[in-house]
Amino acid sequence: MEKVHSIEVEQTTSSRLAQVDFENLKFGQHLSDHMLVAEYNNGAWQSVKIVPYGNIVLSPSSSFIHYGQSIFEGIKAYKLENGDISIFRPDQNHERFNKSAARLEMPTVPAEIFMDGLKTLIDLDRDWVPHTKDSSLYIRPFMFATEAALGVHPSESYTFMIITSPVGSYYNKALRLKVETHYTRAANGGVGFSKNAGNYALSLHPTKLAQEEGFDQLIWTDAKEHAYVEEAGTANLLFRIGDTLITPSSETILRGITRLSIMAIAEKWGMKTESRKVSVKELIEGIENGTVTEAFAAGTAATLTPISEIGYEGKVYKLSDPATREFSNKVLKYLNELRYGRIEDEFGWNLVVE
Repeated sequence: MEKVHSIEVEQTTSSRLAQVDFENLKFGQHLSDHMLVAEYNNGAWQSVKIVPYGNIVLSPSSSFIHYGQSIFEGIKAYKLENGDISIFRPDQNHERFNKSAARLEMPTVPAEIFMDGLKTLIDLDRDWVPHTKDSSLYIRPFMFATEAALGVHPSESYTFMIITSPVGSYYNKALRLKVETHYTRAANGGVGFSKNAGNYALSLHPTKLAQEEGFDQLIWTDAKEHAYVEEAGTANLLFRIGDTLITPSSETILRGITRLSIMAIAEKWGMKTESRKVSVKELIEGIENGTVTEAFAAGTAATLTPISEIGYEGKVYKLSDPATREFSNKVLKYLNELRYGRIEDEFGWNLVVE
């Protein structure tokens, strides 16, 4: 493994912490005092620094602007019951980040930058981790190509950064989703499994159209037939069909860490689980005949958000009252208690920042 320089730390002389109303946090509106910045040049990581949060200077010809080499992750840190700070499963985000990097022909980020940098940054800004109900510190690692030259080729230089933001809930109500049967999020052989900026850019227009019809988000379907369910907007989908917890599976679907955690908990509780293709027909028929008893979206930002209604081909299908759902309410309570340190971390998922 290449040698990486130690992390230099420059602390801010003017904290913005007092400007934040921690009782009324909006998602992504406040950014913490510091950020990590690492530079990649000449085939190696050259420097790693933590500096006061601020603007960055870029050339107008920076290649990520023109050719889209830009990836990111989403992680959360929590204030535990005993006052410690814990980051939820960041090793899984590091692994996924490097898979995204490889697919976009970008350098991988070694653990001593990603993991050590993350822990150092959170320790420095630990006062930014909120303690109010359903709150957390949202962590955004990202990397983009910086070579100042036009021409379609992998960049020779990159910047990796981590910024953080105290947040409340991303969604505050059950979701109304529309099954998308025209626009496509991702295709086989593409980059659907990665967290790259382009995946989200192409979702904005069809999502806006759905919101104009009164829906909150889309249920994306496969590019070939629009016959199989994939993701829900910016989150994974899970369904309880009969006595089984099922999540759609495809190479176009993001390997969601919250989803994997929920599936692991269900299996530990003795519940049947399946990761497989789920057709729109199976879903709609299951809602109509009552075999689909629970449906929810899962992700770092969304955590676990129930789905109340699904629109398909001009008709809206209503699901059961979210308040009465046995599994999703139980697993959400368990996840919250685990991440806030109220129960034993039997899976070893919480990384405590010393």
